[in-house]
Amino acid sequence: MKAEMLVELHDVARLMRTRFDRRARAYGMTRAQGVILMRLERQPGMTQNEMAALCEVEPITVGRLVDRLEARGFLERRLDPSDRRIRRLYLLADSAPVLTAIHRYKDELFQESTEGLDDATMELVTQVLLKMKSNLTTESPARVAAVGE
Repeated sequence: MKAEMLVELHDVARLMRTRFDRRARAYGMTRAQGVILMRLERQPGMTQNEMAALCEVEPITVGRLVDRLEARGFLERRLDPSDRRIRRLYLLADSAPVLTAIHRYKDELFQESTEGLDDATMELVTQVLLKMKSNLTTESPARVAAVGE
């Protein structure tokens, strides 16, 4: 039962990514480009290295994605006022319709994937996922020691 839950969690996440990929292609984009736009919407002014760390990819990969988004007029690189070697990423007005479409699709996907679940169940699922996330992002001394052995 325990391992089955992890498989199901993985399958749901994979299906959601696949659906998002399909929708992104309709806008001439990739899911990775959409992720960059959404992250910049939440945290404007990130560097490419910060974005790469968040997206768990190499900085060169983010650089290529940013190049394409910049060429489409969705974002721009600006010099950091405190360190001119650093360029920060900012959304441009042309990204707004794409972000609106992404948010609309996320809402549709949420509605479709949670159809038939009541509010109490949704709250429980949310709490379980938050706890699992916390467990995986918090390094206890015992876990660190076990990994190091």
